[in-house]
Amino acid sequence: MGKIVAVTGNEAVANALRQADPDVCSLYPITPQSDIVQRFSSFVSNGQVRTELLNAESEHSAMSAAIGAAAAGGRVITATSSQGLALMWEMLHIAAGMNMPIIMPLVNRALSAPINIHGDHSDGMGARDTGWVQLWSESAQEAYDNTIMAFRIGEHMDIRLPVMVCMDGFIVSHSIARMEYLEDAEVSGFIGPYQPKNPLLDMEHPKSFGPLILTDLYHEYKRLQHEIMGRVQDVVLQVSDEFAKLSGRRYGLFESYRLEDAEIALVILNSAAGTSKDVVDEFRDKGIKAGLLKPRLFRPFPYAEVGQALKHLKAVCVMDRADSFGGYGPMFMEISSTLYQAVQANGAGAGPKLINKIYGLGGRDYMPHDAGRVLEELHEIAGGAPVRIVKEYIGVRE
Repeated sequence: MGKIVAVTGNEAVANALRQADPDVCSLYPITPQSDIVQRFSSFVSNGQVRTELLNAESEHSAMSAAIGAAAAGGRVITATSSQGLALMWEMLHIAAGMNMPIIMPLVNRALSAPINIHGDHSDGMGARDTGWVQLWSESAQEAYDNTIMAFRIGEHMDIRLPVMVCMDGFIVSHSIARMEYLEDAEVSGFIGPYQPKNPLLDMEHPKSFGPLILTDLYHEYKRLQHEIMGRVQDVVLQVSDEFAKLSGRRYGLFESYRLEDAEIALVILNSAAGTSKDVVDEFRDKGIKAGLLKPRLFRPFPYAEVGQALKHLKAVCVMDRADSFGGYGPMFMEISSTLYQAVQANGAGAGPKLINKIYGLGGRDYMPHDAGRVLEELHEIAGGAPVRIVKEYIGVRE
């Protein structure tokens, strides 16, 4: 067993970054992420890590510096939230398109306007099509573990992609929880030394980065990006299996909770999954076969596996802590696509009935009674009641 500690999610993630011993950290503070880079900068000043610290003038500059350092041949980290991620937008695509394995904790926070510093998933969902791998974390323990695994995943020679490790702002980032740290030597051995690929500072083998590619090859280049993303799922499973042997904690592409024999289920990300599991248990005690699916790998999305896990259900509610204005919630659209393909491929009839609930925007509390109301509605739908409304905001003050 490793070291048992009581720490915040931010402190846990900062410690995982220290244990990875990166070459460069380019940083800019933003609530509720600031504590990560503040703690990491203390590790640098105290000599606990050999990292070169770059204090940028904005998040756009922080990501630009991270790309330059990664191109030079270093292991690179940064971290951000909300408007900081939005300011990085241009550079996110460049980091992914140039195959730079930058590791970036994303402490999820609402996007403005109006300005709000609390947690929802609008920042991460807004960046889902930038080409970054996205790992989502229910707890401080999972955020710590995902951060360690992110280095092995992003730096894998078959993919070389940047990775976001997402956790809920304040709910996880600032709450103290009991968790287990691995020893420094264990983490160092698991991650291994950094292996640069085509480093710009290798003067004996000159190369260029960021060339202009017009209509003759751009289409092919983007198809190749998609093909590389297609390799991520196997790498995530391989790394997760090795991490389980090291830590005793096993992670997959998603967590399936009491889902195998369920008739109704919630699909929900991050910290709200913990609240929902307790309510699922209460419904089981009442004889109602409820379950839950919590995605971990959101990009690339494991369509076939999620479809297989959900296709037998009678009714499913996809819970989104973000919205797509004028459309359904972003995760609802993924699950709808998933189940359509799963049902079509298996000729299994109409598949489960789907509803979408938007919850917890701007840090609005998600309470057990919210989960209970949704499961009651699913139970009625599974029993033959019509779907009253597909997309609905819950927890709204009237």
